[in-house]
This record gives sequence, structure tokens and C-alpha cells, in this order.
Amino acid sequence: MTARVGNAEDGIVQGKGSQGEHPRFALEPTLSHPVRFSIVAALAAVESLPFGDLRDELAVSDSVLSKQISELETGGLVRAAKSFVGKRPRTTLSLTTDGLRRWKRHLEAMRAIVGDA
Repeated sequence: MTARVGNAEDGIVQGKGSQGEHPRFALEPTLSHPVRFSIVAALAAVESLPFGDLRDELAVSDSVLSKQISELETGGLVRAAKSFVGKRPRTTLSLTTDGLRRWKRHLEAMRAIVGDA
């Protein structure tokens, strides 16, 4: 049996016995924030989405959405393409290939944790 002790403050011990690792270790840490989770969920259902449409769908302010998109871009999950429509700037968002893969893995881990509940 192999064990890895997590952060001393959280008291988590990862064990690897006959059952394998607990599925929570497959969760994507970047998606622990509810707005980031909601952004990725919305983008996983479409090819791309304009910033304003996503803001309205999630019922958040421009600043909240912008901050959380920056976190997701830094983490490699989301791509923001900036362009102009006439003289107005337009930001279109989409998941990266890696972002979609990580989203699916996160959902699989959540399903494994919940089981038949």
C-alpha cells in the first residue's frame, strides 16, 4: 500500500490499495470555483460563445466573468479570441482541446464519487 500525505493542514492521505485511488484525486482543481465550473460547462456545450452571451447566461458581472476567464486561460482550459465588429471589440470564448478533455475527466470523477446516490 502506497500513501501520499496531502497538505498538512487538510489531513488528506492518498492511499493506493486494492481499490485504487479515490476518484476525488481526478477532480480538476481549477474547476472548484462555481463560476469557473459554470463557464466550462457552458462552453462544453457549444463551439464558442461571445463574452456578453456567456455573462448573461451565467448572470455575473463583466468583472467577475473576466477574472474567472483569466484564471481558466492561465490554466489552459479556455481560449479567448479578441476581434472587432465594426469599431466595437468582441471577445469570443471556447474550450481548448485540453480543456474539454479535463472537463470530461472532472465530470467522470464527480460521477464516480456520487455513484448511485
